[in-house]
Amino acid sequence: MKQYIIDGNNLVGKLPSLKILQKKDKQGSREKLAFIIDNYFNQKNTKVFLHFDGHPKEPIRINNASIIYSENLSADEKIKNQVGRSKNPRNIIVVTSDNNLTEYARVCSSTVIKCEEFAKDILHQKDNDEEKRRIEEMSNNEEFKKLFGI
Repeated sequence: MKQYIIDGNNLVGKLPSLKILQKKDKQGSREKLAFIIDNYFNQKNTKVFLHFDGHPKEPIRINNASIIYSENLSADEKIKNQVGRSKNPRNIIVVTSDNNLTEYARVCSSTVIKCEEFAKDILHQKDNDEEKRRIEEMSNNEEFKKLFGI
């Protein structure tokens, strides 16, 4: 099974709305990212680990990912530890734009996706989800009109 290990703070900086929010509300930007990740990986057969620097403030509850706080280490160190301890690092996809972490993951035979690329994928899926929702609404409106002869 594929595992995604995501450098959360790095990814927040690549999503424009979260980058702005982070300046005012760090916890809020983390929560939003967690929900975006949860939605993105819904119905995908993968394990997901979302790493943040520091200590947890309020618990964030999501279904499709585990949130890991670095506590007294850096998130990069926690990610390196997780990749290094893995029995099969080839099944790991590390999402980061940190050069040091990228190099480490590649040396361990893990795949690396830059946060910029991953952010584009997330935004593209979000746009597709919104488009599907609008199409469904329009379909429901058409059915409604047929029912009432409008």
